[in-house]
Amino acid sequence: MTETVSMSEFNTTLPSIRQVQTWIKEKRSIEIKLVTSDTLVGTILWQDQNCICLQSNQTQAMVVYRQAIAYLKPQG
Repeated sequence: MTETVSMSEFNTTLPSIRQVQTWIKEKRSIEIKLVTSDTLVGTILWQDQNCICLQSNQTQAMVVYRQAIAYLKPQG
């Protein structure tokens, strides 16, 4: 017996997904405010339906779960 895991499709037509894709292409510096009130700053390397990968100047790339994000905004 095989078990099938259903994953939601990554909908690239959503405005929020397209906006993040634009920031990735432009290599914009982004501020990510977490629901814990912590703030992360860096460039987004990639995104999927669950996570965003952020590269900051001080650390290696980190994966941030979308559920942990309060907001994203470009720097400057």
